[in-house]
Amino acid sequence: MHASFVSHPAPAGRARPVLFRKEFTAEAGLTGARLRATARGLYQVFLNGRPVDDHLFKPGWTAYQDRLLFQETDVLALLRPGRNTITVSLAGGWYTEDFGHLDNLGHSYGDQPQFALELVLDDTDGSTRVIATDESWETTEDGPLTASGIYDGETYDARREQPTTWIPVRRERNPFPAASGAEVPPVRVIEARAVEQILTSPSGATIVDFGQNLVGFVRLTVDGPAGQRIRIRHAEVLENGELGTRPLRRAKATDTYLLAGDGPRTLQPSFTFHGFRYAQIDGWPGELDPAAITAVVVHSDMRPTGTFATSNALVNRLHENVRWSMRGNFLALPTDCPQRDERLGWTGDIQVFAPTAAFLYDCRAFLASWLRDLTAEQQRRGGTVPTVVPDPISDVTTPVAGWGDAATIVPWTLYQRYGDLQILRDQYASMTAWADVIADHSTGGLWKNGFQFGDWLDPAAPPDDPGRPMTATDLVATAYAYRSTHIVADTAQLLGKEADHAKYTYRANQIRTAYRAEFVTGAYRLVSDTVTAYAMTIAFGLAPGDQARQAMGDRLATLVRRSGYHISAGFLGTPLICDALTDTGHAEIAGRLLLHTEQPSWLYPVTVGATTIWERWDSLLRDGTINPGEMTSFNHYALGAVADWLHRRIAGLAPGEPGYHVIDVDPLFLPEFDWAQASLDTRYGTASVRWDRAGETVQLAVNVPPGSTARVRGQEVGSGRHEWAIHAPLRTAERPALDGLQTPLDVLIDDPEAYETVLGVLEAHDPAAADAFASSNAWVRERDLTSVLFLLAEQVRAEVETAVNQLQEARDQQA
Repeated sequence: MHASFVSHPAPAGRARPVLFRKEFTAEAGLTGARLRATARGLYQVFLNGRPVDDHLFKPGWTAYQDRLLFQETDVLALLRPGRNTITVSLAGGWYTEDFGHLDNLGHSYGDQPQFALELVLDDTDGSTRVIATDESWETTEDGPLTASGIYDGETYDARREQPTTWIPVRRERNPFPAASGAEVPPVRVIEARAVEQILTSPSGATIVDFGQNLVGFVRLTVDGPAGQRIRIRHAEVLENGELGTRPLRRAKATDTYLLAGDGPRTLQPSFTFHGFRYAQIDGWPGELDPAAITAVVVHSDMRPTGTFATSNALVNRLHENVRWSMRGNFLALPTDCPQRDERLGWTGDIQVFAPTAAFLYDCRAFLASWLRDLTAEQQRRGGTVPTVVPDPISDVTTPVAGWGDAATIVPWTLYQRYGDLQILRDQYASMTAWADVIADHSTGGLWKNGFQFGDWLDPAAPPDDPGRPMTATDLVATAYAYRSTHIVADTAQLLGKEADHAKYTYRANQIRTAYRAEFVTGAYRLVSDTVTAYAMTIAFGLAPGDQARQAMGDRLATLVRRSGYHISAGFLGTPLICDALTDTGHAEIAGRLLLHTEQPSWLYPVTVGATTIWERWDSLLRDGTINPGEMTSFNHYALGAVADWLHRRIAGLAPGEPGYHVIDVDPLFLPEFDWAQASLDTRYGTASVRWDRAGETVQLAVNVPPGSTARVRGQEVGSGRHEWAIHAPLRTAERPALDGLQTPLDVLIDDPEAYETVLGVLEAHDPAAADAFASSNAWVRERDLTSVLFLLAEQVRAEVETAVNQLQEARDQQA
């Protein structure tokens, strides 16, 4: 595409929305009409008053300095013989947004949006005519859209829908990279959701609840007098009955409409989106009809591919929350959050979530496009990957482990899940550049230099200092250095680059040796005695041999039990825990960890009504107040990366070879589940697994698509449907006897019935004490109930002792 960019010649202010128009004639009998358009900003094109497509947020957000996309649309059906009119609505979108978060504010790509278009008309004689943006086009600022921003929302004045003052455009002569055709799925309206209830807040405000935290906007149908102002404010949660807007930080997330007074109108924003479950409606004329308000869900239109369900309703809701968070954050690019003054393509988030994403949706083209932006940003920084892609915030060139590793881990994941070597070929230069940056910042195989996020948002970190993890950052950095270098070595071998394979294999071995010498003790303990350290060492293959690996798995299980089956890891460690436990023979510990409901845990948010994955385990406290920290997004998919373990290990549907050419089926028949199932549309067809327990027998059914084979619990089978009846005894380990207040805490935490009995007594008398008991104790043999309840009233302690003793007596009688 080679059309000139045009803009308004004298905008009245920064980032002003504008309209463009061009009249032209078309001959009868045209055989083709292709419209290509792009913008630095966001655009919609109308031909003779009709939109040319149903795509939103065009052309998307890319590394504007290096890469811009255009959309091509067949518009022959919209043309008519004679006079035709192209009209364009243009807003700043991501191009003019005032980016930044916390104390790093005030970054943008440009002050004013720009637009380019070419319409190619094919005549019957084989000739073509091109109508393109140039000085003959007209523009106006007097249209109905008077303000537009990604963070702040839009203002639309319906009285201005017929502007009369048009002036010639300015042709932009500054050089830009040529636009390329978009290959990424477009953003579309995916579904609409009705109002579930209308609330009146303590202050008297009208708030509508859509029952689901989502990403999109509110569509309304309304009739009112000219000039009537309707304001819609958005939030993910309520706090004390009012709209909880503090987590939005400086984002206004507000859409405003001024009515024309000409009858019922349906109104919705064009170039903004919000993350919300609740919307406060101010200025509605008359009584609010819930049927007049709709929440419109938008995201990149990827094909759903994977399903998962179990007999456990809480786990099913957790999985649904993961899906909703992916939907909300896969809008043009993979973002961390969709609601506050951020919404950036954080690299660390997508590298941990990529396996889950590749199961739930066909995201090959989506992530391949984003990786091209990563490469562009990386090339301008000498191989260093920024922490956000695209990066409008800074040109800082400090490499960060776990974030920069998206350059290797995301393409490797796409290859493993889709079986297409092309993604590795396309990204190979980027992957090797990142591995070389790691080497440049390491000494003797150890990465100890520079700033690191580490295991970000470790639950042990204080709310006002989320970057203070328990696990040593140099351990985390060196572990990721090994993983990325090892991936690059494997990629080089697959691509037939033997010299590179030898070079990066040597480096990986050097890093592994240094890691073991620096961080592993003679007793196979780690210098950071944390869940993240052990899980990462096991999962990344850094343990020095099978004996050490097992010892580390045992220590990991001990730490999980001691924490009371609470999550004690952050962004980087959490996705690895369950696999590390399962792979070292502690699947039941992993199951207990999954099913725990006290925070921090995967299911705590579900128990308090979450419909998406949160940024922090305690974004919303049990008393209904919002976490006081700055980072309290309620739609953040990273901690939902556990869904990949659910698919592969609970249901048992795992890739045995790239692209599921071979499927590994080995479900965990955990006694807490009566059944589990998963299905996936692979490149060969639909693969599915389902198992059902009846007593000590499990019925296992597996469907293998044509062209694939499966390894089912070690047995190789071909395509088709296969069924087995498997003997799977329930857990029969004898429980230690309970001893009133002298019951050791390690006995209590491994006895869910006794644990819930004690918790129930405490909750009946003092919910705060119950919460402290559940979340703050070290569950070790050296401590008993007396030692942790001694500050409570004597009556409460007596009731706890009575309840525990009665439970033991009932068990004795049953025995």
